Amino acid sequence: MELEAGQVAVVTGAASGIGLAMAERFAAEGLKVVLADVEEAALDKAAARLRGSGATVHARVVDVGERDSVRELADDAYATFGAVHVLCNNAGVGSGAEGRMWEHDPNDWKWAFAVNVWGVFHGIQAFVPRMIEGGAPGHVVNTSSGDGGIAPLPTASVYAVTKAAVVTMTESLYAHLKAEGAAVGASVLFPGPHMLRTGLWESHRNRPDRYAKERPRRTPYRSLDQWEAAMREAGREVEFTPVEYVAEVVVEGIGADRFWLLPPSEHSDRQIRARARSMLDRAEPSYLERFVLD
Repeated sequence: MELEAGQVAVVTGAASGIGLAMAERFAAEGLKVVLADVEEAALDKAAARLRGSGATVHARVVDVGERDSVRELADDAYATFGAVHVLCNNAGVGSGAEGRMWEHDPNDWKWAFAVNVWGVFHGIQAFVPRMIEGGAPGHVVNTSSGDGGIAPLPTASVYAVTKAAVVTMTESLYAHLKAEGAAVGASVLFPGPHMLRTGLWESHRNRPDRYAKERPRRTPYRSLDQWEAAMREAGREVEFTPVEYVAEVVVEGIGADRFWLLPPSEHSDRQIRARARSMLDRAEPSYLERFVLD
């Protein structure tokens, strides 16, 4: 798909981080952008920032975990701009789960799946049939993560499970679009290759009451700055990838009709090979050992 001025891009989780960077990059290509996010104040700020740069913007508060909310977003986008050419199912949360997997609060799983998995499916179901029916070239980008999408980080197992699901969902979407002969493509995005400064670490600020923890958290939430400081004290400097780089990977990947939006990374390549080798050899997943919980 060739991005052209006048096309329309819808981005969820667009008020900050990767979502905002993608929206800004699409706007730089002359696309009209629809920003969707659950955090109204941040969404208004992001929309004003884009409009200030000359972009054509429509913003809507959306809870992607609610099917009706996403369907209303689609209705609104089509009523406003008449078409959608790019859909980025990008909204995501960390779960805030603690301890061993069997100790996790069930609502940590329910909330993470509602946003990270159901949110992607809701976007596909609300937009893709209309994108196909429109007949114009289009593209769907679903945001996964190296944590789960490539190999799970056991200390964040709930998040990893949801992001693994996004990969399989996108593979299935790709196959269905091909079988349909649609002019719509699909990609799965692995932001990176290093850590990113996003609001994922503070996801709990937007946690709905319906997914409240059933029991109090044993330890306080830790911010990205606090985690980075702890790593520095341990003698480890953390590398960060600018969100603008991720947005560039997305734009370039859409243009090339690339399914795997996976930035070059020796670390990721090692994980992919180690996991594949473990499966082919029917061997234990030794690639997880360095992440075993203490």
